[in-house]
Amino acid sequence: MNGSSSPGVILRRAPSRRQMLRGAGVALGLPFLESMQPALAAQPEPPRRMLAICNNLGLLPEQFFPGADGALSPYLKILESFQDEFTAFSGVSHPDVDGSHASEVCFLTAAPHPGNGGFRNSISLDQYMADRIGEQTRFPSLTLGVNVNRGQKSLTWTGSGVMIPCEESPAAVYRRLFLQGTAGEVERQIERLKLGESIMDSVASHADALKRSLGAQDRQRLDQYETGVRELERRLLVSQEWERKPKPKTTAPEPKDPDSTRAYMEKTRLMYDVARLAFESDSTRLITLFLDSASSPAIEMQGIDITDGYHNLSHHGKNESKLAQLEAIDVGHMRLLAELLEKLKGAGESLLDRTMVLYGSNLGDANKHTTTNLPVLLAGGGFRHKGHLAFDTQKNYPLPNLFVSMLQRMGIEADRFASSTGTMRGLELRA
Repeated sequence: MNGSSSPGVILRRAPSRRQMLRGAGVALGLPFLESMQPALAAQPEPPRRMLAICNNLGLLPEQFFPGADGALSPYLKILESFQDEFTAFSGVSHPDVDGSHASEVCFLTAAPHPGNGGFRNSISLDQYMADRIGEQTRFPSLTLGVNVNRGQKSLTWTGSGVMIPCEESPAAVYRRLFLQGTAGEVERQIERLKLGESIMDSVASHADALKRSLGAQDRQRLDQYETGVRELERRLLVSQEWERKPKPKTTAPEPKDPDSTRAYMEKTRLMYDVARLAFESDSTRLITLFLDSASSPAIEMQGIDITDGYHNLSHHGKNESKLAQLEAIDVGHMRLLAELLEKLKGAGESLLDRTMVLYGSNLGDANKHTTTNLPVLLAGGGFRHKGHLAFDTQKNYPLPNLFVSMLQRMGIEADRFASSTGTMRGLELRA
């Protein structure tokens, strides 16, 4: 799809420097002109993508982190066939992000002190990217979730600190990606978008009138709000243009949504599948997936009977039965991740090479509610992976540095994100 030449296109032969000199009738040394390059050289580079996944109850640390000798841990052994295509990080965290479970909203924002009164979130990594490259695809980004109470939790936040709710239905995501409405339905959707745009205009005009009666601090807040309104208006205009363009085709069948929150692993697998389909069809290049384990019941697992809710199990207190159940769940997560990486690797243009898959948690140890030494893994994306990058587990290295490296890999000029101090030390780009 991407990077392929269209049938019926005639490629013109590029003029040589000798032909150009003859035509000019002079013996001057001409500069190298773009028209002298072969037409194929102008083909755009295949796009880069990002899938960011957060499990808000993390993983058993001793089973995830590699040993001091760099040997793969039990969990990472499940990903052994991708050993040259991922990097696990130890000793990383978001500076000043505390607040126990409240930290889940900061996994992609790194906004400090989420548990404090008056906390206001900042822009998430995916939306920072979407503001710069989102218009290149039908959907600037997709925000997905498993067992999330709709409208209450999300990884995705706008520049003005507003949460973008998760979509929990794999079937609904599939239909948005591939099912084209009738001509009448398309026109009605365009009218709804126009109505949204006119409402935004009205809100902005009222805000302008209000601004004259406000103090300096309130005016600054209102300016931020108006910026968000104008950004939404711009996105609505782009959405109108996409509505009349045919949606891509797929041979993959529409998934069937599980009817129980206990089918947590199946929901996760289906979300991985629709995320991959979205990337394959270039419908979007930015996806977040929030695995709300803390809101999940006693989930269904093959080969073991899970006797308690996921959250209660995470407070294992070294209980052997709880630890065994948690380990089985964690192994299930790692197997699903390995399956996703395998499918990305087998897709056209080696989709894994062009897709950064970020997997991690806001909690380093759910049993203790710690927000340091986070279990984080980055796979694919065109990096020169090293298997393990170890930092100080007591004085952590800033995880936002990884986000800066990811921004640059996406082709976005950035040298800072949130509390970063630069790019990720030791993580290099592959040519």
